[in-house]
Amino acid sequence: MLFADANPYVAAQPWLNAGDNAWQMTAATFVGLQSVPGLAILYAGLAKKKWALNSAVMCFYAFSAVLIVWSLFAYNMSFGTQIPLPWATGGLSWLSSGFLGIPTPALFAGSEIGQATIPNAAAGMPPLHYGLASMVYFQFVFAAITPILIAGSVLGRMNFKAWMIFVPLWTTFVYSVGAFSLWGGGWASAMGALDYSGGYVIHLAAGVSGFVAAALVGPRLLEDQLDFEPNNLITALAGAGILWLGWSGFNGGDPYFANADAGAAVLNTHIATATALLVWLVLDMFALGHPSAVSMINGMIAGLVGITPSAGYVDGFGAIAVGVVCGLIPWLTLNLLGKWSVLKKVDDTLSVLHTHGVAGLMGGLMVGLVANPAMIEYYSTVTTGKNPVSDVSASGLFYGGGPVQLEHQAIAGLFIIVWNIIGTTIVLKVVSFIVPLRASDGEVEGGDLAIHGVDPMPMPVLKPT
Repeated sequence: MLFADANPYVAAQPWLNAGDNAWQMTAATFVGLQSVPGLAILYAGLAKKKWALNSAVMCFYAFSAVLIVWSLFAYNMSFGTQIPLPWATGGLSWLSSGFLGIPTPALFAGSEIGQATIPNAAAGMPPLHYGLASMVYFQFVFAAITPILIAGSVLGRMNFKAWMIFVPLWTTFVYSVGAFSLWGGGWASAMGALDYSGGYVIHLAAGVSGFVAAALVGPRLLEDQLDFEPNNLITALAGAGILWLGWSGFNGGDPYFANADAGAAVLNTHIATATALLVWLVLDMFALGHPSAVSMINGMIAGLVGITPSAGYVDGFGAIAVGVVCGLIPWLTLNLLGKWSVLKKVDDTLSVLHTHGVAGLMGGLMVGLVANPAMIEYYSTVTTGKNPVSDVSASGLFYGGGPVQLEHQAIAGLFIIVWNIIGTTIVLKVVSFIVPLRASDGEVEGGDLAIHGVDPMPMPVLKPT
């Protein structure tokens, strides 16, 4: 037999932990399923019939485009070596941690099979127990879902060619800044701000950027605004269910280990989501006089988003509190503030500003209120001199932590809001110089048939008997 003497097995690196690696890859796949097919199915079900296919295709395109730019340079812009900022000193020395990493590929053989490290851990935290490829893949699915969420704000009128250009540019120049600042060891994390799994980096960013995009692209046709009833609520609920269960990977994977905090984060995620769903459902039952499937989906999303920045920092009671707040406040902003002239003028198709932006901000601020220091994300085993390095945890105002954490959360949230307004506006203006942001009149009228040349759900032809 050819190569009969060769060892058929390749020994794993001594640092690799099969359980941690398997969970990280599984968690990443759960998150990937939230985008394709989860959000694709959800959008296709919630959209008007003539926009069902285009809504789903926007998701699949974004997932593919982000993977390429992420692997080539955006991963290291978000989690790599910092671009130095030596000018920050004194009381603002934490600013020297910077806003962005150096754009380099993550595709070299040595990189893919080399050991990954925790990008934003306290001093003394051990390296991860799996290769960098697992880390790149895990962080990719987070980067990919963010522009897909933005798509929810511009369904029904954005030029598909403009979307093709927007996604890679936005991922490179807008998303990477927020990710590095909070997750990659940048200035916000050095200051002390926390975002467990993306309430700020993903959801607040998507809500704000989606609102800006909706304003610049312009509204749907008046007839579509008045009549945009979901074409298939059962399909929408199927997509929503994938999104909900996929969130186990969203929050369960972010301790970067298959540890106890991962399990707690998963449990807290579902507790908060169920709470917010019930709050939103009951509120709409009072407002509408009957239960609503769309209400349940909105409440579910608000709960998932709200617990994301705090999933491993709060206990179960904190998760219930997050669910109540993130079911109530976004409902109020959508149904009350959404009627204000400024917000009413912007046609945010699926109300992403409220279900993701507001819910993400509220969830992030709740870290500063109900984070329980007994919930340990990482246990530190390293001793520096006579003092052991602190475990990684957080103390909210209601757990004796004082207002400091809340202040840090507010500053980081304000930064994400301002940066996404500025960055998204610039990116869309650049795109508008290349192609129109808005689909042509014929495409807006015709929807899927005009843009993709096919009606995905043609009406049956009735033959005479």
